Order: sequence, then structure tokens, then C-alpha cells
Amino acid sequence: MLGRVLSAASGLLLGACSVIGVRSGTEEPRFEVIGRQGAVEIRRYAPRLAAETTVAAATADAARKEGFRRLAGYIFGANRGQAKIAMTAPVAQASERIAMTAPVVQEAAAEGWTIRFFMPARYTRDTLPQPEDARVAIVGMPGATMAVLRYSGVPGASAAAAHRAALLAALRDGPWQPAGAAEDWYYDPPWTLPPLRRNEAVVPVTPR
Repeated sequence: MLGRVLSAASGLLLGACSVIGVRSGTEEPRFEVIGRQGAVEIRRYAPRLAAETTVAAATADAARKEGFRRLAGYIFGANRGQAKIAMTAPVAQASERIAMTAPVVQEAAAEGWTIRFFMPARYTRDTLPQPEDARVAIVGMPGATMAVLRYSGVPGASAAAAHRAALLAALRDGPWQPAGAAEDWYYDPPWTLPPLRRNEAVVPVTPR
């Protein structure tokens, strides 16, 4: 009983923290800052796994909502989890729950938009449960150097496009040049206060 009370209290506290932009316990991909260009940060990311889905939708916002729903379903149990064997009888098998990580990634694709959740670092391809939804795929993300422009506010399509443009403009005369398409990274749930949200415009780069 006490455990359930503490768990509920913890959930309420974490929910309240997310409203004000506190991301307690949320794992993020590992990176090293290797340079700066004005407001742009140059980061080196290690290889990582991600769950991704591609959504054909009328707008980027609609695609993000649908993609988030599919991927949230995967990490909250819609997967073929490994058997969990209890120390006492009976033997039970259950789907594995995968921890939420940040950020949520959105990028344009030929079929619409690709939405991606990075997986916790403790997983490998052999230990990560396979999705039950055929529209969700597990992909390996190679190590990469990324230019990142951070901003706050509600990340609507126009705001995201403006910050992607600002990121590319900031790189125009510097030592780093884009090496792929820009994408959007979102760190907070929709109920986080807009001034406290963390959003990022991101593009892979190489030395000029």
C-alpha cells in the first residue's frame, strides 16, 4: 500500500516538474560539445538506437501527434518483451516497459514525416524488445556531429521552420557546413509552460 502511495506521489511530482520544464530522470543521448558558433552548439553524438515511424499527414503538427502516439504505444508495452521469470511460482511473462527518453525527433521524409524516439543507452539490438506495430522500426543511428540551435516556446510548424532557417544561416560563414537535412528535436510534453520548453533545430555538419 505504501509503495503504491509513494509511486503515485512520485508520478504527480514528476508531472508537476514537467510543467515547469524540470526533466528529472529523463535520459538523453550522450554527446560532447566540441565547438560553438554564436548561439549554435556543435555536438558530437555517440552511436545509439532509436524507434521510428513515418507518418503521412496533412501537417507537421498532425504527423508529430500521430507519430508520438505510435512510439509511446511501443515503449509503454506494445512490444514483444522477453520472458520475466519470477523467483517463485507461477512463471509470468509480460511485455517490457521501456523508459521514456528525450528528445523526440521529427524530420521530413518522402512519405511524410519521420518521428523518432532515442532508446535508453542500456539496450542493444539483442535486448531491445521488437515492436508489435509494423509501422514502428528499430534503427541504428551512427555517431554524428550535429549543429544545434536551442529555443523555447510552442514548437509549431512556423516556429520550427524559422529556427531551422536561423540555424542554417548561422552556419553559412563559419567552419562547419550542413551535411544533411535539418530536423526538429523536442524535449518536453505539451503541458510544459511554453517559456520553459526546450526545443532544438538540428543539422548534421562536417568541417568546411
